[in-house]
Amino acid sequence: MTHPTRHPLNPHDPHGQWRRHRLLVRLGQTLMILGGIVVLVHWLAHLEVFGPGQPPGWLDLAAGYPTGAVLLIGGAIFAGRRRPTAGT
Repeated sequence: MTHPTRHPLNPHDPHGQWRRHRLLVRLGQTLMILGGIVVLVHWLAHLEVFGPGQPPGWLDLAAGYPTGAVLLIGGAIFAGRRRPTAGT
């Protein structure tokens, strides 16, 4: 059984807050890496590195640069956390 002050959901536990903060920062960094990979692969597809032909238009709108940008921006929001806050 864990001690009540060491429970990860306890807002008064600084260690639990720090662990949650680091988890969210790492999640943000992972999302940024994935966004960069999506943008890079999409760009390489436009350069026809994977074979002749351009990606279809719907793929440009759905899974190309917009998806990469959303992942990069969302990841930057999580990765840009300055310090842990109580209850988040």
